Amino acid sequence: MNTVLIVESDRKLADLWRRHMQRLGFDVRVAHTDEQAIDVISAYDVRVIVLDLELDDGSAMAVSDYAAVRRPDARVIFVTSSSFFSDGSIFRMSANACAFLPSGTQPEDLAAMVDHYGQRYGAPL
Repeated sequence: MNTVLIVESDRKLADLWRRHMQRLGFDVRVAHTDEQAIDVISAYDVRVIVLDLELDDGSAMAVSDYAAVRRPDARVIFVTSSSFFSDGSIFRMSANACAFLPSGTQPEDLAAMVDHYGQRYGAPL
């Protein structure tokens, strides 16, 4: 089964997203650090990664870069509470970036994007 990976330091937010996506039938894994995320990417057929740019422990770009090599078909939906990358520069920095959203995006909207990019780049999730 194809997997969605949520990489988010805020455990409550990650859990909210996870529960919502699981209700829609997604196989969801959660990581709170870059090391945990890399372990998941190594072990599972990750199709879509929801990745917070502002991880408390580790580097979001390291996760994105690792995924680009290990799972080149995986798409990354970056989320952030900052306006730092609002100029679109994240798309120049990450080859596998497909979207850039605020952390406060409604869970059902985020799940719709996961579904869209998961199906666009391979077999349905």
